[in-house]
Amino acid sequence: MKSILMVGQSNMAGRGFLTAVPPIVNENLSMFRNGRWQLMAEPVNFDREVAGVGPAPAFAQAWSQAHPHEQLGLIPCAEGGSAIAEWAPDGPLLRHAIQEAQFAQETSDIIAILWHQGENDSHDHLYQTYPQQLTATLTHLRTALKLPHVPIILGELPDFLGQQGFGLSAVEAPQINAAIHQVAAALPQVYVATATGLTSNPDGIHLDAPSQRRFGYRYYQAFQTQADVTVPAAQEATQVAHLTQSTPTPAERQYLASKRFAQGQGTFADFIAAYQAAQEDPA
Repeated sequence: MKSILMVGQSNMAGRGFLTAVPPIVNENLSMFRNGRWQLMAEPVNFDREVAGVGPAPAFAQAWSQAHPHEQLGLIPCAEGGSAIAEWAPDGPLLRHAIQEAQFAQETSDIIAILWHQGENDSHDHLYQTYPQQLTATLTHLRTALKLPHVPIILGELPDFLGQQGFGLSAVEAPQINAAIHQVAAALPQVYVATATGLTSNPDGIHLDAPSQRRFGYRYYQAFQTQADVTVPAAQEATQVAHLTQSTPTPAERQYLASKRFAQGQGTFADFIAAYQAAQEDPA
């Protein structure tokens, strides 16, 4: 089984509205919770009650479509509101992420690390020390996990920061993006996914759900090509839409029936009928 580690702050954890995009349900995708692999369901990175759609499910779905007979797991370790200083090698966030990843390594091979962070460092000239801090964090991750060549994908900060809502204070996002590119250029097998054209929730700081799907696809492109993604793909909208257009398998239909019942959407008889129908009709 393959896996990817998710680290950073809230836009990696995800704050996209869950009802704004079609769900991604795939029996070949899992998430690591309580030391076990469970069927992936959003929000994957439940760091807060307000957790929502993040970039990793779209990355995972794109990977799965390219590897239809393989399993991929997500290891969620992002923490909303965290600054780069809190991801120092001796800090609790990085120590926790390493522990989770090492636990997941007992049953999976980590093939990528996805990073998105910087909103909390986009003010008061904190960008001046950001390259050194980010380099130390990424280097320590690779060393601790004994993965010196694992690809690391860094997401840019979006263009809308510094303009409205909670994002007003993030006035130095362009400088943080320059620092991110500096680190990616200096470290081997570290790549950048552009945030060009992505849009926000009404809060002005968090990517909305459609943008998170696009962002996750760009992360996958950078991973797949082992190169920076500096502009959106010409067919990005079509490719992202394709991520949620597959026909559910019987196992996925059974899961969806269980979810509807658990959320109070229908009776127990409705659940049994849908569950049995999925068993009897593989189409």
